[in-house]
Formats: sequence, C-alpha cells, structure tokens
Amino acid sequence: MARPLRFRYAPGHWDEARIARDIFQSLDANLGAEMGAPWYTPPEGYEARRFDMDNGDTALFAWTDDHAYWIGNTETPSALWRTDKEGFDEAPFEISRWAQRELISELFDESPWLKPYPHLSWFFLPVFLSKDGRETTRAFFHDHSAGLPDTTRDEALAFYESFFATGVLDEYREVMAGKLGTSEYFDPIRMAAAMGEFDVAYLLTEAGYDITPEIEVATGHSIDFRAENTKAGGALIEVTRPLPPNRRSVSNPVAAIRDTAQTKTNGQGQLAEHGGGVTLFVDCSSFPDDDWAAIMGEQPDVRHRPAVVFRLRPSGHVEGYSKGSVPVDLPWLS
Repeated sequence: MARPLRFRYAPGHWDEARIARDIFQSLDANLGAEMGAPWYTPPEGYEARRFDMDNGDTALFAWTDDHAYWIGNTETPSALWRTDKEGFDEAPFEISRWAQRELISELFDESPWLKPYPHLSWFFLPVFLSKDGRETTRAFFHDHSAGLPDTTRDEALAFYESFFATGVLDEYREVMAGKLGTSEYFDPIRMAAAMGEFDVAYLLTEAGYDITPEIEVATGHSIDFRAENTKAGGALIEVTRPLPPNRRSVSNPVAAIRDTAQTKTNGQGQLAEHGGGVTLFVDCSSFPDDDWAAIMGEQPDVRHRPAVVFRLRPSGHVEGYSKGSVPVDLPWLS
C-alpha cells in the first residue's frame, strides 16, 4: 500500500537539462507526461515545474542550485529513489505552502463538492491526493457520508469541517490522516473505524481535554490517545467502532458491540496486554437509530471497564453510557 503524500528531498545541482533527462523523460516513457509551469509562483529562490501524466497522476518539482523537492502521486523517477522523505511539516514552510496550494487547487478542480470544506480538505490532503487512495478516500466522504448513517453528506462533512477548523489535530495531521488509508481497494468499514478516533477526539476536546494521539506503552502497543486537563489529570483512551448488525454475522446490536470490544480485550488485544489503566471508548456512530435505541435500552457491559459507549450525530448531539469508573468528565454520560 502506498503511503500518504510526502516530499522527497534531493540534494545536488539541478537545472533544466537534468530535469528533462532524469525526471521528465522517465515519466513520459512510462506513463506519458506533460511538463509545464506550476499553477502558482514557487517560493523565492526556487524554480519549479509541474508534471501531468496521461493517467491523471500529478507531480511537482522545485529546485535551486544545490537541492530540490519532489512531491507526487505517481511513480518516483529512479534518479530520486535514494532521496530522503519529508512530511508537509518537515519540509521548509515556503515549499510546503506552495505545494499545498497547488494540490488543494487540483483537489477542488477534480472534486468541487469539497470546496465548502477547506479545513477537512487540507487535513486529509495527504490521502485525498495519494497515489492509490485518491479515489477511495474521496468516495468514502462523498458516497458514504464519512461513515455516518441517517444523515446527508453535507451534514456529515459540515460537522467534521467545524471540528478540523479548531486546529486541535493539526500537529498530528500526517499520522491521523494516514489512518484513513491509501489503498486503491475501497474499504468503508476500515475507514469508518478510523473516523471513530476523530469522533473521540471531538468529544474529548469539547469536554476541555488536551489530546495527544498514538501513545506508546511498555507492551509495545500504541494507545489511541492521552487526554489531559488541569482538573482531572491524564487518562489513556483506546477507541473501537463496531459494525451495525446488518453488516456483521451477529444477530443483534448488543452482540455487535460486545463482539467488537472483545477484539481489544482478549489475550491478543492491546487492553489485555496493557494490564489496566486504559478507558475503552466504543463508538456506535455507524449504528442506525433503531439499533442504537436497543443498545441504550439495555446498556450492556462490553467486557472491559472503564468503558464509554456512545453515538455521535453530525449536529454534535451525543448520548451514551459508561461502565466502571471513567477517569474523564463527560457531562452527557448517563
């Protein structure tokens, strides 16, 4: 599976002749390519070219006398194979800003329905324009309302747009956006599970907690979040998102949430090996109204404590229940 979009840093002298020989000719021979001026002026001190391939791939190349930056959702020319990779936050600010202006414009040109959601588009840009995942990731938001049932695409995207506009996850964009995946094989189940982490991030920040994703623990696992505030201290949070019964082999919604939670708590799961101290958040936002009503009516145990079972709607309304002594203060819990 290809990774999210990243730069390649290529030291050494670059000029038009070398770019034509080592970059353009390689792309043109394998894919069919056009080389032209970029849509936006590159940073001061840099020259730049844009490469558009016959199959819809795109690449950008900016250079000075002693180094260059490449980024693209296409095959990498062999002249760049041994170069170092850099994320959008690792590359120089001016280069990163220029490349993202180019790529955002391309994204909006190809998918104009994303224009009303600039923060969401920016956050997921590394996967929305990834080599293998650019069609599947956009289809998840366009056709599946980001995994939220009983709602419209615009309602779902407007909700996530407002959350990403807060900037609370900007620092962690590369790792968090990458959770959506960059596979050419469409897997809405896995993508919906990834969105569960954003749902929990929303709930924790709304409750006044600072969050840090991907906390490494002594067992060698990573726990999804650490949540901290001055009043309650810190807590480790793991997230799971069960499939509704109509998408599973189980017969009812209660069995669905217990079955999914068990994958985290059995002998091979993160929570079993961690040995306590982690709160499990069970995100039932994929459940339609009737199934969720059945869960709230019974409020079943999920074989782990402390646990929070919840369902989030694109209006921001959330309801749920807890089991055990939950170390985070969530005022909506029953």
